[in-house]
Amino acid sequence: MVEMATAKADVLIEAMKWIREHRGKTTVVKLGGSLMEDDIAIDHLMTDLVFMETVGMRPVVVHGGGAAISDAMKEAGVAPRFVQGRRFTDDVTLKIVREALAKRITGDLVERIKFFGGSAIALSDAFDSNVLYGRKAKLKDDQGEDVDLGWVGEVTRVDVDVIQRYTERGVIPVIPSYTLLDDGSRQGLNVNADVAATEVAKQLRANKLVFVSEVNGVRTDPNDPNSMIDSLTADEARKLLASGAIVGGMIPKIQSCLKTIERGVEKIHIINGRLRHAILLEIFTSQGIGTEIVDKRD
Repeated sequence: MVEMATAKADVLIEAMKWIREHRGKTTVVKLGGSLMEDDIAIDHLMTDLVFMETVGMRPVVVHGGGAAISDAMKEAGVAPRFVQGRRFTDDVTLKIVREALAKRITGDLVERIKFFGGSAIALSDAFDSNVLYGRKAKLKDDQGEDVDLGWVGEVTRVDVDVIQRYTERGVIPVIPSYTLLDDGSRQGLNVNADVAATEVAKQLRANKLVFVSEVNGVRTDPNDPNSMIDSLTADEARKLLASGAIVGGMIPKIQSCLKTIERGVEKIHIINGRLRHAILLEIFTSQGIGTEIVDKRD
């Protein structure tokens, strides 16, 4: 019994260094992928967020929910359509996105945080508390012609003051990857969750941005978990991109990471949220469990 208690004390002592370093600083946590369908994993992650706020950190959640949107579309008899890898969003699809993503999932995450003893707020148009504003996404095809994606957008402005007002009071903001046109209208836009989280982190000048999904980190072989890289500098990440070692959906994620670091976010983490208490293990231990990307090594 004494040995077990001593081991727990050692863990707390190790965490103390990181708690002191991150106290009072903002960490943006992006949740997405199939992880959003795993209730047990989400509960552990919500507990992690409550712990972070309890020890003086200021977590902000940005989330996606592609699987939930696809399921809701199937139930409504709406066939999905993808253009250049992005979900084409017409009026009917946008209504489903708003209901499934910006209302149901956002509200569920808020209630889970409260259940585990924290305080949270849904900052979403579906709750009349929108903080993300943007414009329609502009893409070109191989011939240089404009590609119509419907109501798909990108975030251009974040209401930083509102978010900080809540984090300063110990309230965890929960923000869906759904925005309004920045023209005074109430027109919604479906946005990529990675891109939304990146923009939130940049405009908040967050200390950290943590991407939480079902992937354990940056791999040189996407099919081999053992090929994960523990730590990368921005230059090393650029070289890996140029060499073709990073492929698939990890490419835009790494590109977003690099842009975020250029805007002053000190560290970016990519972790597997299916590991129990993955956020705490990554932030409050010396070893970590995912990939850390920094501008330069100390």
